[in-house]
Amino acid sequence: MDDWDDHLEHHEVLEDGDDSSDANSRRGGNKRKVLRRKRMHEETRRETAFHSSSKICLELIREAMLHHRWQEAAEYMASYPQILVVRSKTRPEHVELIWKLSTEILHHHPKSTMEDNNIIYERMKHSGVKYYLKICLEHAFHLMLHGQFEDAKQRLCAAESWRYGKTSAAQFQRTKLIQAYRSLLDYIIWSEKTSASSSSNNFDSDHQNMHYCFRQASVNFKEILRNPGVWDPFILSYVAMLEFYDDQTEALNVLNEYAFDSSFPPNPNAYVYLFQYLKRHDAPQKKLIQVLMSLHRLVPSHELMLEYSSLLLHSEEKMNIRKALGVVLEMLDFACWRSNLDVWKRLQAIIHKLQIEDHWETVVCDEMASRKDWWPALHFTKFHASRDSTENHELLQVKASLIKILCPDRTLKYGAEENRPD
Repeated sequence: MDDWDDHLEHHEVLEDGDDSSDANSRRGGNKRKVLRRKRMHEETRRETAFHSSSKICLELIREAMLHHRWQEAAEYMASYPQILVVRSKTRPEHVELIWKLSTEILHHHPKSTMEDNNIIYERMKHSGVKYYLKICLEHAFHLMLHGQFEDAKQRLCAAESWRYGKTSAAQFQRTKLIQAYRSLLDYIIWSEKTSASSSSNNFDSDHQNMHYCFRQASVNFKEILRNPGVWDPFILSYVAMLEFYDDQTEALNVLNEYAFDSSFPPNPNAYVYLFQYLKRHDAPQKKLIQVLMSLHRLVPSHELMLEYSSLLLHSEEKMNIRKALGVVLEMLDFACWRSNLDVWKRLQAIIHKLQIEDHWETVVCDEMASRKDWWPALHFTKFHASRDSTENHELLQVKASLIKILCPDRTLKYGAEENRPD
């Protein structure tokens, strides 16, 4: 095509220099129009043919991948990236498509090497700026999966300092994510050094290297936690390092902010991590209840609600027993808990403790008021009795003992007597 362009430009120069007459000028103008039309037609024809062959190549790649013919897919893939060097402007979706196809093929190819992957990632990084940071992050993940933590960290450091044009919101977020994962790599390297130092005689040198990694990671963890978001693995890593150096005040402060700072999105895991930390350090029961109460508002079906109900049941405040009743009933509203013996036994224990109080029937009736129309169908049918009798007879007995208390105005076909095993 370049030779054809040079040929056209040569003819246009000759025509422009020939102005001997108006007729010649008109003829020259007409010739130039014809040549331009031919040029456009030829470009269109050639580009159309190229795009057509590219589509066929892409279809062959797809077919080979679907049937796990990775060698064949790799051979076709060697030709397909030529779409990036066509004369028209490279489209970002072509870059993304080639990037994802190439990495998928290499991931499954039996003879692919780390060097092959590194070459592909480096080529794709420089084929367009839109996906540069995404590709850098995925490249680091690939290196991490293969245990090359130092190499992954170096590549993330280079990506962190990369800038192009005016920083967009998306670019800012990706940069922060890269910074976060670079800090996570600092934690992993620190953790490895911690394990190695226990069996090493060179204590002072190992301790200095560990503390250097800790300082690097902690500075960056503090920085990323200024940006509201879900940072679960980074929080856990930071807290693990703080606990190692016995900085309980900072660890508790980090977890409290992550859980209760209103600028962060609601995150059940934040309360789980705080509860687990408090429990490890023998925090007062009142603090544990406060954290689990917040978790209950977000996820009433969470497995820690069983522990929450236990704390409420054994607390000294009478109102907490009623709260425990509501917590367990809410757990049983969810199908995932309806055959759990521990939850039903907890409900039984709560009701037994409630029966000591006056007007306990009213308390149970109030909790069951919104459930009386649909709870029997969820828990107390003949089908449930038959299944419980076969799978867990103790569960059958516990549930049967609660029917008249929970549903006093209903006659239900569920009971230990009717379904006693032979």
